[in-house]
Amino acid sequence: MSVLDALQTTLADEHAALYTYGVLGARTSQSATPALFDALTAGYRRHRARRDQLRLLVEDAGGEPVAAAPAYELDRRLLRATQVQAAALDLEVASAETLLALVAQSSGSVREWALTEATWSASWQLELGGAAEAWPGAPELA
Repeated sequence: MSVLDALQTTLADEHAALYTYGVLGARTSQSATPALFDALTAGYRRHRARRDQLRLLVEDAGGEPVAAAPAYELDRRLLRATQVQAAALDLEVASAETLLALVAQSSGSVREWALTEATWSASWQLELGGAAEAWPGAPELA
């Protein structure tokens, strides 16, 4: 896989993450679960900035940024705050894995940026109720 392919894959993942965070935020009550609402808002903002940076990186690599799909299918029902929180946690686990794949395929400033973002997703898992792991984003090393 080329660096451009890895960037495009990561960008496609970010499009899906933004869609998912939008759905999760819409199913969360700011008054009933303010901490969860704030965590989802912060996650959405970080992923939006990440998506924007990836678009630039794809263009810098000579590619046309992959477009977002019109919609994405979510894996489960999201009726309770615990379900919303679990979905956000799963999203960050997947994001860390995708970003570490980009780390493996890149070098220089792209690799440094991807590693910073993977670290954020791994640490944000703790904010979302996840457990600390020895190798977040690399389940094959556990």
